Amino acid sequence: MQKDEELLIALRRVIRAIDLRSRQLNKEAGLTGPQLLVMQNIAKTPGIMVRQIAENINLSPATVTSILDRLEGKAHVERVRSTSDKRKVGVFLTKEGEEILSRAPLPLQEHFINRFSRLQEWEQSQMVATMQRIASMMDAENLDASPVLEVGNISEKA
Repeated sequence: MQKDEELLIALRRVIRAIDLRSRQLNKEAGLTGPQLLVMQNIAKTPGIMVRQIAENINLSPATVTSILDRLEGKAHVERVRSTSDKRKVGVFLTKEGEEILSRAPLPLQEHFINRFSRLQEWEQSQMVATMQRIASMMDAENLDASPVLEVGNISEKA
């Protein structure tokens, strides 16, 4: 097998692993990866503002708002307007949201991060450079992306 074929097979395996983990998360918790990350951020900082969630997970405020709309529709989160400043809206988990979050499996990126952090620094740097080069070779270096291992468009899955 040629090197380019080996690389494409490895990329396809990564894509499939992401897809399978996304399906498992949806089946077990009824959530997408981005929804889980948003809920985790809310759990860490109850009353957090949309803009702060967006900054924490590197998504646009519009995408986070769309995710929150769906989570609120499922009664997993609630938005509460500040009584002192009507412009501010804090986001909180509901009891149901807390239960769902406590049962949800770790998103794939957390498993990856745990393993990645155990590598030597030189190996981490090499992997980052290699993946950045692959993204560049695929004309993908300027695509909007966040540290969410999820296939497809994040805002559509939200």
